[in-house]
Amino acid sequence: MAQRPLLGRAAPQAARALGCVLGAGAVAAGVGLVPHLTEGLAPLSVLAVLLLVSGVALLVAVTRNAWRRHGRWARAALVPGTVLLVGLAVLTLGQAVAATVAPRGVVGATPSDVGLGFVDVRARTADGVDLAAWYVPSTNGAAVVLLPGSGSTRSDALGQAKALSGLGYGVLLVDPRGHGQSAGRAMDFGWWGDLDVRAAVDALSRRSDVTGGRMAVVGLSMGGEEAVGALAADPRLRAAVAEGATHRVAADRAWLVDRHGVRGWVQLQLDRLTYALADVLSPAAPPAPLRDAVARAAPRPILLIAAAERPDEQDAARFMTAASPSTVRVWTAPGGHTGALAAAPGEWSRRVGAFLADALAP
Repeated sequence: MAQRPLLGRAAPQAARALGCVLGAGAVAAGVGLVPHLTEGLAPLSVLAVLLLVSGVALLVAVTRNAWRRHGRWARAALVPGTVLLVGLAVLTLGQAVAATVAPRGVVGATPSDVGLGFVDVRARTADGVDLAAWYVPSTNGAAVVLLPGSGSTRSDALGQAKALSGLGYGVLLVDPRGHGQSAGRAMDFGWWGDLDVRAAVDALSRRSDVTGGRMAVVGLSMGGEEAVGALAADPRLRAAVAEGATHRVAADRAWLVDRHGVRGWVQLQLDRLTYALADVLSPAAPPAPLRDAVARAAPRPILLIAAAERPDEQDAARFMTAASPSTVRVWTAPGGHTGALAAAPGEWSRRVGAFLADALAP
């Protein structure tokens, strides 16, 4: 009987704690869905607004209730604590929602807009998803699968397609699953990469202008991470070029601890929680870490292009290279994230062209 007053006091505190967690979760999920606001009155854009409004309202109500019931010292920690909780939720759950419920994006310009002839191609994955692609024919008997980054479509890789075609390579530009005109549900951490690139290689291997199995994969950002993973998963690919590749599972960020100490360790724990939440929210299975993929892909070569303006890309490149130093080349390129072609078009064509010429020699 003596415990009842204690339990009576604990129940409202537990309810307020639960309210804070639910409110922070609603705000984080709403933030993750914010990119859908450009879709007008679509279901996900409406849901984003409802989650944000309800989450903020719940947090305000819980905070006001707690403010009235606690003393000066508890009040001093109340607002900063609530802000910290919301920040952590946005950094983890918000990112997981954004990656697993990503907008489809719009296919805009086509290869003809940059002076390239092309044909429409459909590639079906092993799990029955149709991917939309364009194919620019080869003039040298070799070809590449070209993958754009997260939140992008094949239209966003036309500059690279033109440069590669100018070197003689056939180019298969693919809309990532759930993006552009490809079917399926998007996963902007690149977890569908192995399946989707295999389907693209299937389509490429049937082209009569591609001879002797001379195929490689070139990817930007998320597409670069998918390229590294696909090289390890598909022995038909001879090489991979990955620009702006950093991470797609928490293990890819293990370098943070050595590089940044305690701050890096904290970030790594946040990453682990983010990817664990993404695993719950997405039907895609987490892929192998990029460093493991580099080791498994050997002796086939990989060219990593890291932006000079992005130290994290350089750190990630060094971390991956350590798995197989003899098969990985790194170019620290001028410009920002996936901006090497725009910053140094001649050097991009020269470096990528030389690497592919070696890897795809008849």
